[in-house]
Amino acid sequence: MSKFQKDLTQGNVAKHLILFALPLMASNFLQALYNMSDMFFVGRFVGAVGATAVGVGGQVTFLVLNLISGLAVGGTVLIAQYIGANRQEDVKRTISTIFTLYGAAGVALTFVMLVADRYILNLLISDPLAYPETLKYTNICMSGLVFIFGYNAVSAVLRGMGDSRHPLMFVAVAALLNIGLDALFCGPFGWGAAGAAWATVISQGVSFLLSVWFLRRQKFLFDFHPKSFRIDRDIVKQLLRIGLPSSVGGTTVSFSFIALTGVANSIAGIVGTTALSITSKVNSVAILPGFAMQAAVSSMAGQNLGAQKHDRAFKTCLTAIGITLCVTLPVMLMVRAFAVPITRFFLGTDGGLDPAVAAACVEQAALYIRSVSWDYILVAWTFNIIGLALAAGHTKFTLTTSVISSILARVPAAWLLGRTLAMGLAGMGLAVPITSALVLAIDIVYLASGRWKKSKVMVGPLEMAMEF
Repeated sequence: MSKFQKDLTQGNVAKHLILFALPLMASNFLQALYNMSDMFFVGRFVGAVGATAVGVGGQVTFLVLNLISGLAVGGTVLIAQYIGANRQEDVKRTISTIFTLYGAAGVALTFVMLVADRYILNLLISDPLAYPETLKYTNICMSGLVFIFGYNAVSAVLRGMGDSRHPLMFVAVAALLNIGLDALFCGPFGWGAAGAAWATVISQGVSFLLSVWFLRRQKFLFDFHPKSFRIDRDIVKQLLRIGLPSSVGGTTVSFSFIALTGVANSIAGIVGTTALSITSKVNSVAILPGFAMQAAVSSMAGQNLGAQKHDRAFKTCLTAIGITLCVTLPVMLMVRAFAVPITRFFLGTDGGLDPAVAAACVEQAALYIRSVSWDYILVAWTFNIIGLALAAGHTKFTLTTSVISSILARVPAAWLLGRTLAMGLAGMGLAVPITSALVLAIDIVYLASGRWKKSKVMVGPLEMAMEF
């Protein structure tokens, strides 16, 4: 067994979840921190225009990541179940295939997005001052997709093996470097939003190269030599069957939040888009416990399903819900109590615009985030049930819930409450917990049905089990 592998099929469930999730939460926090660092320094030195550039450009980058996120999800599930079933050769083939596909996708999507991003931004931004800065930020981020994809591939593989500690180490380097470069590029250098983008690309590149160097030194299962980059057709079929619905679902979620940006722009112009950009960074931190636990559940439950320990997989999900609630409830109360100072933190100057613009952005952002904050309780349930579904390879189910929540419910509800009923950004914010409540009802039915016990990845030959 590789030194990076950890057996999650034995021992105390809560202890395993906490020890596995804490590094994940810290990693996600550090990732959110360097995204927030972009927003903070650009907001301070450039103002509302820069904040919009970072917020909208970040959404486009997240959209691209979600296009192939399913490969990572599928890889984590396959590796976890193969480890649970003690199939080491299949683990090696899966790792090789993931790294090869991610590398190819990173190169291809770089060229595509450098051409397509301007057309996407034309749909989202109407302010002539914000568009040039946003385009610069997005183009630079797109030029570093290979590094972004590389880090995510490494993290997905290690999570499937039960290792959440080393991805924390790699992202810590990126976060600290990014903060330092943000301060330098946006401050003394005066590069604005473009400086924040360069800081992100450089820091992620250094982090990825460091991870490759470290894994090679530790004699990892994959040695990163050119001859080792191979694609196994059987593994690809499984990755696509499990991961493609997840990619479509993630992309759907990204499109929905991009659509929300368009709704906010139609309601309040640059004030609306900037307010949404600010609150997206706050929300990215507030829901970190849910994301971390979801990843922990998908890895831990995946190993237990591979070992045919269904009761332990179910207990993993329920325990994760309880642990997550203990964290997200205080977070919700804090965000509601300190919404104004939290949002004001990201916009310290108006960047040469009317100071009333900055004040309006803070006011609208506070209204939006108070409405959204009810969602922090609901995600403790929805994220962890989805984690169990991912562990079972039921990504068609996760796709269904993503489409229902994102396209069929969230965007129409935001338009209805925000524009039709004239509730503004406060109404838009309420659309998020309302749709999460709908998804939770579906998730509970899925959990009670026991369908998650019928894993789509067999522990025998490379065959797919019963479809959801």
